[in-house]
Amino acid sequence: MTAALSVSQLSFSYPDGHAALSDVNITIETGQRVAVLGPNGAGKTTLALHLNGVKTADTGTICVGDTTLSDGTVGEIRRRVGLVFQDSNDQLFMPTVGEDVAFGPANLGLKGSDLDGRVAEALHAVGATDLEDRAPHHLSGGERRRAAIAGVLAMRPDILVLDEPTSGLDPAGRRELISLLQELPITQIVITHDLPMALELCDRAIIMDAGEVVADGATSKILQNSELLSQHRLELPFGFDPATLRT
Repeated sequence: MTAALSVSQLSFSYPDGHAALSDVNITIETGQRVAVLGPNGAGKTTLALHLNGVKTADTGTICVGDTTLSDGTVGEIRRRVGLVFQDSNDQLFMPTVGEDVAFGPANLGLKGSDLDGRVAEALHAVGATDLEDRAPHHLSGGERRRAAIAGVLAMRPDILVLDEPTSGLDPAGRRELISLLQELPITQIVITHDLPMALELCDRAIIMDAGEVVADGATSKILQNSELLSQHRLELPFGFDPATLRT
């Protein structure tokens, strides 16, 4: 069976020579939820921007299913790999949530009842049907995050990549988002500093540091390795013991 995502020997350096990614190799199976952890500057967001062709690697390959990312396939890859940015305001720019959610499918040529149905489907999936006529700048942080995810889901991607999805959310908004992501039947890559969320949501975790994958395994095992976490500037909340939790 073909993996949902295969990243092979991926390397990328910025114009100043800084190596942001160094020989990254990752394979993710269909339906998996995988947390990507690591300190600031580890290369996590840079990796995310490569997965749907926003950035172009110096070397290496990215395959989504059986399609290899290239100049000729980047349009298809961007539809199949949906990226939800850390700041929802980067994705919400239309007068209403409904228009934002419709933007991507409309650019694919959908119109009329087909487009309306796609918007309704995406909003329903994130429990945001009541937000369709609201202005994005009048929404709470949690509502904006749901609207941004709906806009990505409206493209019917194969993979959902979320960059710091709980950033800026209050505890109730965080809980609602985790519940939402648990219910979505889609392959997910979750870049996060929220280690308890990673444990609750993702069976597998990858640690990146200095552009390299330095650990890859069961989230519960990784979070119980205090030496590994300390080496890569990761820290569990005070009193939080993953060994005592039922996941």
